[in-house]
Amino acid sequence: MALHHVPATPSTVRWGTFDPSYPPVLTVNSGDTVVLECVSGGPDAMPPAGSGLAIPKALAAIHAANLPRAGGHIITGPVAVAGAEPGDMLEVKIEKIEFGCDWGFCGFRPLAGTLPEDFPERFLTHITVDKDRRVGRMPYGLELPLSPFFGVMGVAPKPSYGPISTVQPREHGGNLDNKELGEGATLFLPVWATGALFSAGDGHGVQGDGEVCINALEICLTGTFTLTLHKQQGGTPALTYPRGETPTHYITMGMNEDLDLAMKQALRQMIALITARSNLSREEAYQFCSLAVDFHVTQTVNGEKGVHGMLRKGLLF
Repeated sequence: MALHHVPATPSTVRWGTFDPSYPPVLTVNSGDTVVLECVSGGPDAMPPAGSGLAIPKALAAIHAANLPRAGGHIITGPVAVAGAEPGDMLEVKIEKIEFGCDWGFCGFRPLAGTLPEDFPERFLTHITVDKDRRVGRMPYGLELPLSPFFGVMGVAPKPSYGPISTVQPREHGGNLDNKELGEGATLFLPVWATGALFSAGDGHGVQGDGEVCINALEICLTGTFTLTLHKQQGGTPALTYPRGETPTHYITMGMNEDLDLAMKQALRQMIALITARSNLSREEAYQFCSLAVDFHVTQTVNGEKGVHGMLRKGLLF
């Protein structure tokens, strides 16, 4: 059970794409722990000169390298897990999240967000962060308690897809923007390509469900992840869609450009989880979801909208 560290450098990050053909920056064994340094923001989102807010050296070096950029996020990786093959499942335990900067930003731009017709202009705010007190201070004086998590955590997509944007979340994970997946949570991802090829980025200091204006508090974060491989059994895929778990809840997810269909997907995934782990019938599980499972709108701004269902631990299993 080794510990590895991957800094954010021009050679260890990708800007805006997942691609199953990307060579791994590191290969680890199942059960190893990896520290990924992740940075956020393009040059257009940096604080102005004289603001007193310093751009992290790692982020400045990535900007200066003029890497291929397809929009989207700066993600660190990919990290391969030895022995991972399509049909397996990767368990990602989020052991620790540390702030990599004392400021972040939040904003919106024309033709994006949940209300582009109401807000056709560009608007950007830089928010100072007290890392010790874990609060962000808004320009108008309000302090927000912080709850950091990674907006993007995912494996390589199906090889048939080729390179895809980091913006849309899909069955490989990616831009989930699920605020429940913070320190102490676990994300379960189906493996689609040899090595699994895990990457993370898009650090969020705090976010409300919906992420309605298109940004959370975008900030540099460093994450410590333990990667455990679960092999498929008898030719049956170990998992077909991302799931999550926190100390208090089991989480299923749905993503679709139609929010109604995302809801149906998250619900079907929850019914499948319940019937697989209890003696309830599908009919009873469907009924139980109506009585005891909470469904939240994860985000409405990534093209593929998100819904996640939360089942409190101890109610059934």
